[in-house]
Amino acid sequence: MTEVRTLTRRSALKRLALGVALAPVAAASWRQAAAADDGALPLLSVDAPEAKSVKYVENAAQAKGKVPDSSCANCGLYQGATGSTQGPCQLFPGKAVKAAGWCSSWAAQL
Repeated sequence: MTEVRTLTRRSALKRLALGVALAPVAAASWRQAAAADDGALPLLSVDAPEAKSVKYVENAAQAKGKVPDSSCANCGLYQGATGSTQGPCQLFPGKAVKAAGWCSSWAAQL
């Protein structure tokens, strides 16, 4: 005979709790995989309309009106690995920005 297993509320809650507990682990591994693939992203051109709209420059020293000691590398929107020369930015999906760059949307890391 085959045994029929029914999903009880208790077992469903246990599975939900396990899924919630493992979600940060899955997200971290996904971020690591994305960071390893950063080199595959095309670099944002300073002439691109989206770059011009936020006054993006590849060298923060050339930026006018910037916060002192600010660059893409220490921006809360920058997603590149620490110490990398370029990486993805939340403002420009599918594009990489220079870590030494800057734009008017710079936000301090929390």
